[in-house]
Amino acid sequence: MSNITLRPYQRECIRSIPEEGRYLIQMATGLGKTVTFSRIPRRGRMLILSHREELVRQPLKYFDCLTGVEMAGATTFGTEEVISASVQSIARRLDRFSPDAFDIVIVDEAHHAAANTYRTILSHFHPRLVLGFTATPNRGDKVRLDDIFTDIIFSRDLRWGIANHYLSDIHCQRIDIGYDLSAVHTRMGDYAPGELERAMDGTSDAIAEAYRTLAKGSTLIFATSISHAEEVAQRIPGAVVVTGKTQNRQAIVRDFTEGNIPCIVNCQVFTEGTDIPRVESVMIARPTQSEALYTQMVGRGLRTFPGKDKLNLIDCVGITGSASLCTAPSLLGIDVSQLPERKKREIQGDLFDLPDMVVRASDIPESWIQNVKIVNLWAKEQSYQTHDVAWFKMPDGSFTLSLPGHDRLTISAQDELGRCLYAGRVMPMQEALDQAYRFLQAEKSDSRAIWDRSIMDRWGKAPATEKQIAIVRRMCRDFNADGLTKAQASMILNRVFGGRSA
Repeated sequence: MSNITLRPYQRECIRSIPEEGRYLIQMATGLGKTVTFSRIPRRGRMLILSHREELVRQPLKYFDCLTGVEMAGATTFGTEEVISASVQSIARRLDRFSPDAFDIVIVDEAHHAAANTYRTILSHFHPRLVLGFTATPNRGDKVRLDDIFTDIIFSRDLRWGIANHYLSDIHCQRIDIGYDLSAVHTRMGDYAPGELERAMDGTSDAIAEAYRTLAKGSTLIFATSISHAEEVAQRIPGAVVVTGKTQNRQAIVRDFTEGNIPCIVNCQVFTEGTDIPRVESVMIARPTQSEALYTQMVGRGLRTFPGKDKLNLIDCVGITGSASLCTAPSLLGIDVSQLPERKKREIQGDLFDLPDMVVRASDIPESWIQNVKIVNLWAKEQSYQTHDVAWFKMPDGSFTLSLPGHDRLTISAQDELGRCLYAGRVMPMQEALDQAYRFLQAEKSDSRAIWDRSIMDRWGKAPATEKQIAIVRRMCRDFNADGLTKAQASMILNRVFGGRSA
């Protein structure tokens, strides 16, 4: 496809790529990362790595040279200039490729690159460039890629894409359709498919009712299974089902785009790579814990279209137990898992208004107490030493510590390379935690009982004093202070008197 005209930011991205090295590029869903990497100048062959088989063939349509596929029964012959491979397949075929076989290696959806399979492949090859592309939010809470990529050289996120009119703005709504996923197991980072399908059984009427009351214009619904999709479509006049077995997909998309089909209910088809600009409403009736999958589903509605003011995003929610369900705030890297259910219901409106709503909703004692476990779990997963400082983890991934006199320390959310902003300087997260601890020891030792969690732990299991309870009840009138420990009461009072803003 040599007639492709790159957008200005795509050309800027290509210009930002150094001559050699390993780098990460962030580009929001809908901004065209595949088109971008297809136009990167090559001095030799290119290898594209994808973690899912349905993504392997998609990029090849953008290249105007001899291409090939390494996946399952498909194999290459050594003459192809560009090879697109599934990670699982090429990892078993590395002996067929010399370490210098490729000039450039592209890692699509690079947030997966921390997995051992990727590491095996990347350690085998020695290309001039390794470029990872990802659309995930700029918050590397769950995985760090600093031992794979050395720098983030280009970043255009969802906010930038919407502000510059390359993507549609988003209005977000939530509706409880009555499912219960608390007993559904997690496998490979998401709900176990069979268990999820059974848990979603019986939700079709509620989904159809949500469509009638909340959807606007041409609507794309994501269902959990083929049978689920068929049941939902039966309840919506004019709706069409699209699954992996549907033969006439292009004709259906054309009729939908022309306005002849009001609603498409699909299962595992339109999650990636499908251009349907007319989508005015997206309903997520396929619960997921995967930020990447959620972002891709929403991404089907991010294209601009004449007369389309905003994408109407409808999250169909229910009971999730301890699992962290992806909803609209996930698009911005905002975590609402620590909020009580009654507060989650309030998180609706225009996308970029949600962060402030979440901060206000999290400004309640229940979340302050729960946050101790959140910080400890985060530190353990990231192998970080917090020095027992009583950090409070904000919904955007940043850390804050309230001190007497309304003083506050703040460390920004870390990026995918484990870097953050502290004291006006970008540094590794562990260095920021170390610097903050040294500052507290030197300058705030007189208030150590306020910020040192090890001290709290020593005496904190005892019941809160009557004075503590009285102050908590006076300052937090809607909170039930019965049963508080000394440590919990201390944390609440620290937040109250240290100020509540992030």
